[in-house]
Amino acid sequence: MRNVIVLSLLLLLNIHHVISAPKGVTASLSAKWSMTPFLLETSEFIGEDGNEKFWQFVDTVKELTVYKQGESVRSYYNLVLKKAGQFLTDLQVNLLKFALALRSYSPAVQASQQIASDEPPPEACPAFVSIHGQRSCSTKDIKKLLKAAAGRPKPYLHKNDHTYPGVNKTDVPVVILYAEIGTKKFTSFHKVLSEKAGEGTLVYVLRHFVAVPKPQKMLLSGYGVELAIKSTEYKAVDDTKVKESGANAEEDNNDEVQGFVFGKLKKSHPELQEQLVELRKHLLESTNDMVPLKVWEMQDLSFQAAARIMSVPKFDALKLMRDLSQNFPSKARSLTRVAVKQEMRKEIEENQKRLGESIGVHAGDGELFINGLHIDLDIHNPFSILDILRGEARVLEGLHNLGIKGEHQGQLLRLPVNPVDDSYALDIRHPAIMWINDVENDLVYRSWPTGVQELLRATFPGVIRQIRRNLFNLVLFLDPVREESVELVKLAELFYKHKIPLRIGFVFVVNTKDEIDGSSDAGVGFFRLLNYIADEYDSSQALMSIVSMYNKVDAGETLSVDAISAYLKRKFPKANAERILGIESEYDDKRKDGALFYKNSGLGALPLALFNGVPLSPDEMDPDELETIILQRIMDTTTTFQRAVFMGQLTEGSNVVDYLMEQANVVPRMNPLILSTDRKYLDFTAKPVVDDWEDTTMFSFFDSRDKTAVMAKRMKYFTNTDEDGMSAVTVWIAGDFETVSGRKLLLGALKRVKASPGVRVGVIDNPSGKPSEDNTVLYRAIWASLLTQKNKAAAEFVQKLLREESIQLLQKGTKMKDLLMQGMDRDAFEKKFNTLEVDFIRSQQLFCRDVLKLSPGQQAVISNGRILGPFEEQEEFTVEDFQLLEKITLSGSAENVKAKVKLMGMKAKHASDLVMKVDALLTAAPKGEVRRDVHFAKDSHSVLRLSPRENEVFYDVVAVVDPLTREAQKMSPLLIVLSQVVNVRLQVFMNCRAKLSEMPLKSFYRFVLESDVNFLANDTVSPGPVARFMELPESPLLTLIMITPESWMVQADRSPHDLDNIHLQEVSGVVEAEYELEHLLLEGHCFDLSTGQPPRGLQFTLGMSRDPLMYDTIVMANLGYFQLKANPGAWILKLRKGRSEEIYQVLTHDGTDSPADAGDVLVVLNSFHSKIIKVRVQKKAEKMNEDLLSENSESKGIWDSIASITGGGSKKEDGEREKEDVLNIFSVASGHLYERFLRIMMLSVLRHTKTPVKFWFLKNYLSPSFKETIAHMAEKYGFQYELVQYKWPRWLHQQTEKQRVIWGYKILFLDVLFPLAVDKIIFVDADQIVRADLKDLRDFDLEGAPYGYTPFCDSRREMEGYRFWKSGYWASHLGHRKYHISALYVVDLKKFRKIAAGDRLRGQYQALSQDPNSLSNLDQDLPNNMIHQVVIKSLPQEWMWCETWCDDASKVSAKTIDLCNNPKTKEPKLTAAARIVPEWVEYDNEIKQLLGQVQEQQDTATQKHTPSPSQHEKVEDRRDEL
Repeated sequence: MRNVIVLSLLLLLNIHHVISAPKGVTASLSAKWSMTPFLLETSEFIGEDGNEKFWQFVDTVKELTVYKQGESVRSYYNLVLKKAGQFLTDLQVNLLKFALALRSYSPAVQASQQIASDEPPPEACPAFVSIHGQRSCSTKDIKKLLKAAAGRPKPYLHKNDHTYPGVNKTDVPVVILYAEIGTKKFTSFHKVLSEKAGEGTLVYVLRHFVAVPKPQKMLLSGYGVELAIKSTEYKAVDDTKVKESGANAEEDNNDEVQGFVFGKLKKSHPELQEQLVELRKHLLESTNDMVPLKVWEMQDLSFQAAARIMSVPKFDALKLMRDLSQNFPSKARSLTRVAVKQEMRKEIEENQKRLGESIGVHAGDGELFINGLHIDLDIHNPFSILDILRGEARVLEGLHNLGIKGEHQGQLLRLPVNPVDDSYALDIRHPAIMWINDVENDLVYRSWPTGVQELLRATFPGVIRQIRRNLFNLVLFLDPVREESVELVKLAELFYKHKIPLRIGFVFVVNTKDEIDGSSDAGVGFFRLLNYIADEYDSSQALMSIVSMYNKVDAGETLSVDAISAYLKRKFPKANAERILGIESEYDDKRKDGALFYKNSGLGALPLALFNGVPLSPDEMDPDELETIILQRIMDTTTTFQRAVFMGQLTEGSNVVDYLMEQANVVPRMNPLILSTDRKYLDFTAKPVVDDWEDTTMFSFFDSRDKTAVMAKRMKYFTNTDEDGMSAVTVWIAGDFETVSGRKLLLGALKRVKASPGVRVGVIDNPSGKPSEDNTVLYRAIWASLLTQKNKAAAEFVQKLLREESIQLLQKGTKMKDLLMQGMDRDAFEKKFNTLEVDFIRSQQLFCRDVLKLSPGQQAVISNGRILGPFEEQEEFTVEDFQLLEKITLSGSAENVKAKVKLMGMKAKHASDLVMKVDALLTAAPKGEVRRDVHFAKDSHSVLRLSPRENEVFYDVVAVVDPLTREAQKMSPLLIVLSQVVNVRLQVFMNCRAKLSEMPLKSFYRFVLESDVNFLANDTVSPGPVARFMELPESPLLTLIMITPESWMVQADRSPHDLDNIHLQEVSGVVEAEYELEHLLLEGHCFDLSTGQPPRGLQFTLGMSRDPLMYDTIVMANLGYFQLKANPGAWILKLRKGRSEEIYQVLTHDGTDSPADAGDVLVVLNSFHSKIIKVRVQKKAEKMNEDLLSENSESKGIWDSIASITGGGSKKEDGEREKEDVLNIFSVASGHLYERFLRIMMLSVLRHTKTPVKFWFLKNYLSPSFKETIAHMAEKYGFQYELVQYKWPRWLHQQTEKQRVIWGYKILFLDVLFPLAVDKIIFVDADQIVRADLKDLRDFDLEGAPYGYTPFCDSRREMEGYRFWKSGYWASHLGHRKYHISALYVVDLKKFRKIAAGDRLRGQYQALSQDPNSLSNLDQDLPNNMIHQVVIKSLPQEWMWCETWCDDASKVSAKTIDLCNNPKTKEPKLTAAARIVPEWVEYDNEIKQLLGQVQEQQDTATQKHTPSPSQHEKVEDRRDEL
């Protein structure tokens, strides 16, 4: 039936056989560098999983490129994937395909290529080595070059260089091989070098180098393209005809239009092909109805779109969402007819209420969560999302391998893993501390308020609140006899005297021998005397006594016995010295406590201080510094307390010291080994084929993950389980138990097990020699008891066995069976003990060697997979250390993991194993942000759900999005690709806004992203990802905008069309736009260390070792920001020669690739991610009072040194370059019409001046055709020009409309766009015609103002109603001042920079631009708004005449004429120009003639250079693409 209808329709339409080419727009973006081979990108992907894997992969693909010749490109690509699959799981292979489609690792390969070209490579060399700066193409020369290498400096290696895993030696030469892996030449070098590196005679480093890179451009993806609909209120389109390109677009015929599925129809009616195309076009044109909607029709659009999406089968829903959001302007009309169910509205409102409360998401917001991690799409791009997917894959696959499925996965992932604390505190509630004062109870403080609420009372900054609580506690550990103690005690007294709210305590560490005389040991005497004073009087009196005793000690001396007894006699003449100081002293109690507390605390060398339990570092202990540090700590801690009071954690009833000591970072003892932040973990997630450790040879072939898994499977434990039978902490002890230290370690662990439920201990033998019957006796006895005895009996027996008396008995010949205890099963033990082989002990020793990296006999402790060790010879690990280790392990995540595992209901032993394995996995994973738990109240009508494939690793993805927002345009294609790349459980909530009052989207949008590399039907690679806009309405005027990741600088590379004004009615065929990624940005922040302020006007240069000055920039005062243009490779950042280098020096830098204190700052750009560095500089000592921006500033321009982008930039050296008299003119233009005006403006400037002119254009928005022709103009008319570029900084509020962005560039970056040598710049609008010499304007006296603008004319009376500045806000803000026009202004850049005008303008812009209704004419409103802070000098009126505002009489004296828009007549610019300015037409014709000549020259040149390529060459060319 359907077919009949179609046929009759076709007949009705009576279609002629004419097929017009489909119209549309395509945009592509290519990299600046050549195509990089997939094999090399794959190696970089694998290299991220570790160096070991990288080299195994390299070995596997030694000569893979041979297959390139015989195979099609597709099968070669599949071969690469197959080879990679040997080292990757299925999930990782999918991520690899995605990475290759994104070309994510291309910059890493290109960076190596660039470093190689900087070497430079020897002539005609497919691969070469560089040995300390000398290069060779042949393996034969290696020996010779190595001989003399030691005399030359070593090369600098970067963080991500691939170093062959040989013997790590520092004193051997470094050989860098530049080669392409997979080639024959590489293999011959690799063989020689890997052997030598294995022997330890050299360090072998590999860097990618492709000798003959492919000429093809490489198309990139991961960006958005927008076609925004422009306002056509004023016609602003160029009428010059464009030469069409004969490109044809591929049609997407499988779509459905108004119920007809054309893909199927064409298959069933091949004979009606042409008529069907016409029918489809007719139907499309009737649906692409762009008639504006009434306000009442718009109100519900968001809900209607959601209803439409929820009504289709769920697999099509995302595609529909993409289609609706990306083509919204032409779909809007069809949505108005969709009915919305009441249940859906209600459910959406309920969910929105819940989301608002739980995660702060409101109606219309777009948010994405992957496994609970919040992915902010303003910051993240596909490249960073790929990194997140990879990081998550490790944890997800780990959990999957451990058998954790479904809901449990999400619960374990979301467990809070406490971050590793870097400031642990010691518990200070200890009797050994002698407190000198007590803020809560001493009478001295009785006038202070006691409420903790006082903390929230406002005070002046820097005031320490006096509250009668022990909020701040200082404990000093001192040896009274050492001279460092003197100053510290005096400092304590100072705090006490000045009533600082600080409780001070001392721990005196003195001699602990029992029988000792205070009259012979000064420390003991001191302690006893102090006790006496504290007992007889009080502790504050004791403090005063210490100070007065110390005051008598001369500098450089120490406290002596005589001084103590003299003091006693003088101050307390009645006291009996013998009774106080002698051997039988009554004041000796607690003397040993201090020393014992100090020893058990595990703290470092004396003297020590703890602030609220946190130890101060040794360099903070300098008495001069300490005072400031303590006061600073008090201020910092106050804010923490304020938060606690505000959140209700600290209340009036709490004991503050108890509150402090119950925090997570408080530990019973300090052990740097346990508390260090650098932690290594075992990986328990492998699933070995066999779990056999009796066969040592088999065991030795396992990789480290498999070895670990076997150990975990076969381990036996001493347990002391919780009441639930589970152990949350599993400790493995590795060591040689035939040694005293080994036995001591195990005894300590067993004692801890006994004392603490929930801990279990496993034992691994690591004998000092080769395992044999003799050196494993004790271990075999331990193992036999574990295998045959009940847990308690085994533990008691082993404890007895490990005691030294038992060892002596055994050595004297006692038999093992004679040591057995009551209640043991003797027969079973003996049988086992006598038959145990030592093979499994050999496997354990292998595990210790290969995985734990222990030498035979060395000891280590492993707690839930975290490796501590190897221990040094003398290092002790005590029972207290085990206690601390247990606390740290539990508080990390073990406790939480145990609680979750308990709910899974499995056998106790299995559960304890799982806790250990999961804990190791989660704590080893890098700490990201908090994972959110996003739940919906209901999900039947408003949540689109896709279930994951069963029994596979899956990602939990939740998207909250309004289907008609920019977020939806971006997120829908991203979710589609995500679901193709990985297995997802997807929930998409329709977060609709109600009552819309305007169109929610005013643009067409495409997000360019593919999940895998695409191939054409003939198995060659498709040209690459492209943004295609096919079914576009032809009536609206469109402007194309590229929306790329933050650090990309892209520009139009080729397009004959005006991309700023695309009007499809006037175009036949497809508008093709080709863009190029011209630069990757290097951004940074720079501060002067001595002032803490950004050094305004400081200049940096960026280059390579062979060309040190390629790009440069100036530091802004806002955030000390700077940006430099770069590309993949290794770059050197320096201070610019001249004043910057004379006055400043670089001190330290972060985020770079050279050591922080190296003078040369080396930065490697090797990915598409943003690279942001921090640089700290300081003035040189002798230049402290100099100012960078003072008058005698340097004369050499920044960009003058780069002639690459200049038309006539001079290359003269500093010395011979005098200040030339040049007129600097700045202008911006976008679109062919304004570029046509711009050329005319330039001509009019040149006709009226004798002074040399240099034009500065903003490169960001110029069309390719303008950039091509400007050089010819410069040649003909004899001017210089330079194209300047600046990327809008990410921290400055972004404008979304192209026109407003361009306005922003006119005003916001004047201080950083031009070199410091440019003193004055004149901005002239593109649509202006100049009739006077602009030299007069440049030399005009601005009377100290940074810039001069012309005020708006008042003389044309009939326009009075349109003068908006005469009333309302502007009238009151300006007062008696005029409102100025921004079409022409002159800037004194010296003054402008000196008063930081640029920074003030950006600051004000940042504040005002948050409100979308402010700054409607950004470039004009901003300076007028700032008129009180940054003065404007009003220029004489004749400098700017425009017909809209000025009367005809004043036209005669006009020095420039501007083609202002006329709000009354709305006359198009072109007509106005010809009517108002007679000479405009002459200029226009003159330039048209010049452009015509240029075009002719180019045409004849191209005809000469295009011989037709033979078919054969073409095929070869395609083959080598990878």
